[in-house]
Amino acid sequence: MEITRMNRNIVLYFFVFLGLSISCKEKKQEVEKNVLPNIIYILADDLGYGDLSITGQKNFTTPNIDRLAKEGMLFTQHYAGATVCAPSRSALMTGMHTGHTPVRGNKEINPEGQWPLPAETYTLAELLKKKGYTTGAFGKWGLGFPGSEGDPLKQGFDRFYGYNCQRLGHHYYPYHLWDNDKKIILEQNKGFNKGQYAPNLIHTQAISFIEKNKDTPFFLYYPSVIPHAELIAPEEYMDKYLGKFEPENEFKGRDDGEEYRNGDYESQKNPHAAFAAMINLLDDQVGEIMAKVSDLGLENNTLIIFTSDNGPHFEGGADPDYFDSNGIYRGYKRDLYEGGIRVPMIAKWEGSIEEGSSSEHISAFWDIFPTLAELVEEEVSDTIDGISLLPTLLGDGTQKKHDHLYWEFHEQGGRQAIRKDNWKLVRYNVSEDGSYELYNLDHDPSESENLASKMPEKVIELAKVLEQSRTPSEVFQFSQEAFNAEQ
Repeated sequence: MEITRMNRNIVLYFFVFLGLSISCKEKKQEVEKNVLPNIIYILADDLGYGDLSITGQKNFTTPNIDRLAKEGMLFTQHYAGATVCAPSRSALMTGMHTGHTPVRGNKEINPEGQWPLPAETYTLAELLKKKGYTTGAFGKWGLGFPGSEGDPLKQGFDRFYGYNCQRLGHHYYPYHLWDNDKKIILEQNKGFNKGQYAPNLIHTQAISFIEKNKDTPFFLYYPSVIPHAELIAPEEYMDKYLGKFEPENEFKGRDDGEEYRNGDYESQKNPHAAFAAMINLLDDQVGEIMAKVSDLGLENNTLIIFTSDNGPHFEGGADPDYFDSNGIYRGYKRDLYEGGIRVPMIAKWEGSIEEGSSSEHISAFWDIFPTLAELVEEEVSDTIDGISLLPTLLGDGTQKKHDHLYWEFHEQGGRQAIRKDNWKLVRYNVSEDGSYELYNLDHDPSESENLASKMPEKVIELAKVLEQSRTPSEVFQFSQEAFNAEQ
């Protein structure tokens, strides 16, 4: 009898313990399900599709960015918001392409800054802040001069450190940076001195932001100025590449005078070496961000995205043809051919995104807004142009597709382009009623054969879609001459 009672008690205790364990496990799963993931969005500046070894670069390697791809997903048909800096960032922040987003071109505001996002703009940062995120931007802003309605602190960011102005962002040893709304004078860069390399200062602040917010959901927007001209890297990086990329074609720029470090690029005797060195530094910084996330135990709850704001440039002595920076694609920065707007995108989220995966899904910057909105279970307006990529990232097979993508550019006579399925319609010299070009990207990704004369009906069909893809803008009009081009 005593043994029987003991057995009953053991069985009773077992089921009580089992019930408590199941209850605790369910509660833990419920808590984990409701935890908001950290989001890190790294935006390179003028990095071409072919500037990563994971996408074909042979002259140098990008091991950390490659590892990000091997541990996550590489998008091979992703597009920048525009072919220059400010409108590309505007498309990212608003979820709208350049036919609708408020900032559609690089328009300067003197003495410092660009045309601002309107006060009523609802940005990605504001959406995430509404959901309880701490938001920080570290790098180049370009969407509103200091104190304007487009200032990052007025567009949803709790913290900003870096360049407000794209023009001043040309310089790696600037006279000042912005820390929130305070101008920070870099004393070691006075005159012609080069004591404080701005990308390193910015990177330190970004790492600190991760550390300070490790226990709360955070959104880190990291718009680096690398590898945008001018071509300058710290000595320890330059030393790795000097003499390796001959022949060098020395660039003669502005090295003195009242306008020194006010937009014009400095001279560079070894632009090939400098470019490779800058990519090396960018890759190291990406690696340090990944390491910090890992060291803090945040990998399972952090989505990291890496991409570029447009195609490769020629400024400051840059030589994209030497490095084959646009890969197989035609065109460069300011072009609406693939080389000007197709960019690599990599997304990593340990345990959620399949390692070593890739996607041919056709996507663009304006998809990031609804993607992150769906991720944090926030509704978005049906006026945005983006479509959430979350189904592709998580591999659930329910991904919706775009009817078409649209871009416009307001310099050099005006340019427009759309992609609909595998068809690409391009129009240059819009202000002069320029003719259309038609390409089949499925058979001709390099856009070498213009099919417009052979397929006039397809041109007419796509031209109607193109014309219906934009709303008029009082500020950004094709009839105007080029704004002070960034850039």
